[in-house]
Amino acid sequence: MTTRRPRIAIITGAGSTRGIGFASARLLGAAGNRVVITSTTDRIFERVAELRDEGIHADGVVADLTDEAGADAVVARALDSFGGVDILVNNAGMTAVSDSFAPGVIGRTVVDHWRASLDRNLTTTFLMTRAVTGVMQAAGYGRIVNVSSVSGPVAAYRGDAAYHAAKAGIVGLTRSTALETAAAGITVNAVAPGWIDTASASDHERRMGAATPVGRSGTPDEVAHVIAFLAGEGASYVTGQFITIDGANSISEERGA
Repeated sequence: MTTRRPRIAIITGAGSTRGIGFASARLLGAAGNRVVITSTTDRIFERVAELRDEGIHADGVVADLTDEAGADAVVARALDSFGGVDILVNNAGMTAVSDSFAPGVIGRTVVDHWRASLDRNLTTTFLMTRAVTGVMQAAGYGRIVNVSSVSGPVAAYRGDAAYHAAKAGIVGLTRSTALETAAAGITVNAVAPGWIDTASASDHERRMGAATPVGRSGTPDEVAHVIAFLAGEGASYVTGQFITIDGANSISEERGA
C-alpha cells in the first residue's frame, strides 16, 4: 500500500500566540500536516519555534501579503521546504489599528483608510488564493479556507465601513473561486467568526461576547476546529460555503432584555 505524503498547509496572519491563525497552525500541525506560517514581523519565528517544540514540522515567512511578491514568496517557501501546497488558510487581516487610518462615519472615511483596509483584508486573500491555485490544480487537490467575519456579510457595527466591505468581499471571492476550481478537486470555503477572545480583543468586545446567547466570547481554538474540518480530506463535498461561528449571536431576535 502506498503511503500518502503529509499535506502541506499555509496559514497567514499567524504571528499572535492567541490568534485564530496560530491556533489553526497548531491544530493542523498536530494532525500531521506540515505548516508554513506568515506574519508581517519577525515574531513569526517565535511561533515557528513553539510549533517545532511540539513536534510539528513548521517553517515561517515574514511577508507583506498586500504585495504580489510577498504572496509568491510564501508559496515558494512552502514548495522549497515541504514540496507542495495542499491547504491555504487565509487569516491575515485586521480592523483599523492606527490613528492615521482612524475609522469614522462613511462621510469622513478617507480614501487612504478605505484602500488600506481592503488591501489588508481582501487583497491579501485574493493574492494568496491566486498564488496557490496553479499548484493545487496541478496536484488535483486543494483546500482553501478564508477567514471572513460576521461583520459585513451578516451584521455590522458603526465606524468601519471599509472593514465590513472587505469581509463581505471575501464571501463573494470564496463563492466565485469555489465554482472555478471545483472540477480540479479544490474546495473553497469561508468561516465567519463573531466575538472571539484573541490577544487583540478589547474590553468592549469581551462585553459583547458576554452578551451572546452562549454567554461568552468564542476562543481561537473553537474557530480553528471548524477551519481544520474544512481543510480536511473529509470535507471534499463542501465548497462555496459560509459558516458562522458566533455563539448564535447573529440569529438572536431578542435584544436588551
